[in-house]
Amino acid sequence: MAKSKAKEQSAERLARKDYEQELKRLHVELVKLQQWVVAKGLKVCVVFEGRDGAGKGGTIKALTERVSPRVFRVVALPAPTEREKSQMYAQRYLQHMPAAGEVVIFDRSWYNRAGVERVMGFCSDEQAHKFLSVVPLFEKMIVESGIILIKYWLEVSAEEQQRRLEERIRDGRKIWKLSPMDLKSFSRWDDYTRARDEMFAASDSSWAPWYMARSEDKRRVRLNIISHLLEQVPYEDITQEQKIELPKRGKIGRYKSPPYPFRMVDERF
Repeated sequence: MAKSKAKEQSAERLARKDYEQELKRLHVELVKLQQWVVAKGLKVCVVFEGRDGAGKGGTIKALTERVSPRVFRVVALPAPTEREKSQMYAQRYLQHMPAAGEVVIFDRSWYNRAGVERVMGFCSDEQAHKFLSVVPLFEKMIVESGIILIKYWLEVSAEEQQRRLEERIRDGRKIWKLSPMDLKSFSRWDDYTRARDEMFAASDSSWAPWYMARSEDKRRVRLNIISHLLEQVPYEDITQEQKIELPKRGKIGRYKSPPYPFRMVDERF
């Protein structure tokens, strides 16, 4: 019965061919969005939150792999230093906010205080409650400064999360994704669920609403989020206005390189 259910769920997953075809189309639209953001000096901030293994990293990679890193900036902050711990809590995030012509993507954000810090005891309950009481005003300040703020929560089931974390242990390419904190927090599913629900209740506002995306199927959630993001920032296609033609190339071969013992990479493949 369990095997049959697993096969059924696997069959429902989006085929790679369909995924890649749609992703290619969406990447073209993201380039159009990028050109519009730069031309109009827009400021866009995208927040990604979710449990460990929910697919945040893969979604961000799919979102940014065909656009300029100078326009689409990914911010994934490490644990705060002792100096940062003594600062105003939001200070380390404010310095990364977008300027005109930028899209900043937070791979985890100031909502660490409402999630991992609260659940794992890195902040007190009083600090967490104070954060939840002021974060709507903090985000209103962000929005009123002209920043388009978009917040995503990737929702994954306990079974799928466990499967992905176990895969990280087995796959040498993914082991770096599994931190000691992931292992400690794995057994606290209900604590994270409670923290998530209180976070939603306190910080879902008309000016900065939360959008939840189910991420059981990694390919589907990537397409769904990119499609949704494109709808949140109205843009026009100005790429066609930029007629690009290669100039005539000058004659090749007039310059001869001097003899030099180049260190060549071995051709092993």
